[in-house]
Amino acid sequence: MKTRIGIVNYGMGNLRSVEKALARVGVEPVISAEEEQLDGVSGLLLPGVGAFPRAMERIRQADLDTYLLDRAQAGTPILGVCLGMQLLFDSSVENGGTLGLGLLQGPVTRLEAPGLKLPHIGWSPVSLEGEAPLTRGLPDREPFYFVHTYAPRPEPSEVLGFADYGERFAAIVGRHPIYGAQFHPEKSSAAGLRLLAAFASICAPVASGSGTEGHRA
Repeated sequence: MKTRIGIVNYGMGNLRSVEKALARVGVEPVISAEEEQLDGVSGLLLPGVGAFPRAMERIRQADLDTYLLDRAQAGTPILGVCLGMQLLFDSSVENGGTLGLGLLQGPVTRLEAPGLKLPHIGWSPVSLEGEAPLTRGLPDREPFYFVHTYAPRPEPSEVLGFADYGERFAAIVGRHPIYGAQFHPEKSSAAGLRLLAAFASICAPVASGSGTEGHRA
């Protein structure tokens, strides 16, 4: 039986690209904003393209903020990618600033890249930090595809990988069951698929357990 991972649809993200990438690593993707459909998955992927404040507005309007917090507390693995990674953090200064989901500690601020164009667009190598389930099987200094102007400032213990663009910034983060990638895995060729496959493996023990029933308080 395939692991089912929900792609949280709040109207801002590369939904179809992520769906195809997950399918390529043997996952059954479920795109939805409906709790009833997402309740049946064993992991959640939070995509995102655009501005942090607008994304949080949409998430709150759909009551998905409460839902994501409940699932995280129940131990459901969650992976945020690109803007979705930033939304996992406490706050962002983008467009005047707003609060995020607060699943990981730290603010999101503008990249300090004097003399370089923003947004940072293109391939950059990621230096891995220690060992973690999400980065298992990834070569050190593997390049991934980035498109971003802002970056989170996480707790050092939660950084799984760094990249450089004018400054050293967190490219992969994690504190089980919450994970994030600042790059687009769905646009990062074989390396991106390996990371998504690793996330599916993190979700698989949940899928083989008693399920997600009863996760809401």
